Amino acid sequence: MTFSEAFRDPALTERRILQRFASLIRPQSNEQLEAMAREAEKLTRQFFGKTMRLFAPIYLSNECVNVCKYCGFSRNNPILRVTLTVDQVEAEARHLVEQGFRNILLVAGEHPKFVSTDYLAECVARLGKFIPSLSLEVGPMETADYVPVVRAGAEGLVVYQETYDREIYAELHTAGPKKDFDWRLDCPERAYAAGFRRIGVGALFGLAPWETEALHLAAHVDHLLRQCWKSSVTVSLPRLRPAAGAFAPRHEFNDRAMVQVILALRLCFPQVGIVLSTRESSALRDRLMRLGVTMMSAGSHTEPGGYTGVGGESIHQTERGKAKPVIASEGEHLSATEQFAIADERSVVEVSNRLRDLGLEPVWKDWDAALTHAGI
Repeated sequence: MTFSEAFRDPALTERRILQRFASLIRPQSNEQLEAMAREAEKLTRQFFGKTMRLFAPIYLSNECVNVCKYCGFSRNNPILRVTLTVDQVEAEARHLVEQGFRNILLVAGEHPKFVSTDYLAECVARLGKFIPSLSLEVGPMETADYVPVVRAGAEGLVVYQETYDREIYAELHTAGPKKDFDWRLDCPERAYAAGFRRIGVGALFGLAPWETEALHLAAHVDHLLRQCWKSSVTVSLPRLRPAAGAFAPRHEFNDRAMVQVILALRLCFPQVGIVLSTRESSALRDRLMRLGVTMMSAGSHTEPGGYTGVGGESIHQTERGKAKPVIASEGEHLSATEQFAIADERSVVEVSNRLRDLGLEPVWKDWDAALTHAGI
């Protein structure tokens, strides 16, 4: 049974583990929350040690055919867009390698003309020569389309449902293939069938009430742990950030609620990786470093070419799917528009040093293809 089928069952959240999760995200006193935090830290150290896996995103393209009211890359937004060449993607990656990264997430808007399976496979094959861990966050595809990318060397796939509320999802996604709620919901399982060894899911908090979003996200995690047991599972709780289109969050998900959900996830799913991006402030990220989070981005850019400035000569403006050239002034360097503004602007060195101050060890590499038969 796929998750889209299970999701239609009213008894989905009646599983014992999900009932426990629901109880843990109900209002708690400060003393109860502190007790949860102590237990979460204990479980995190037991399953992951005193480590933090670090990664960085590389944005390949901000072209997109979808109309999503909350996203900076939405087709209708009049933004500056570009798709990097494979050589330019390599330049971005080598810059990150010089900073220490060996774990890269390749991100792109959904536009088959620019971000095809062949393009993704070529990017992965090129970067795989010097980066051991490559994951994708791109538009959902068929299992058969994922296979060449996995064969090229990609080991992970991240796909966020955005919201698990069907009505809100339909309202916010008005055009493009992303309109199909169930198609996106089952993407992690198609990726698993293609051979990805890491599967990441999440919800974009701020679109719907956080309590129901968190419970359905937990249900998705629970389903994947049972159905995709050969892969490791990660979960993320991104919150809306300022972006083109100026979409405002509709529902509050404050710091206390976020901490509580992270603690509940750790207590219910001790073996699951929890990801925290630079969407969050440095102060909050510092507080969460020891309380359940196991994977963090650092020094991130959310626009193509953001690390090295490559791609500026090919930038154009697109609105409602129609592109027009942009002429730079003399001496001006054009930059593509970011997907959203980050909150933690610290350098990689600053984040690494802070982790060590807290008694944690930054982990740059925890995987190599030589560990599998295919890589021997």
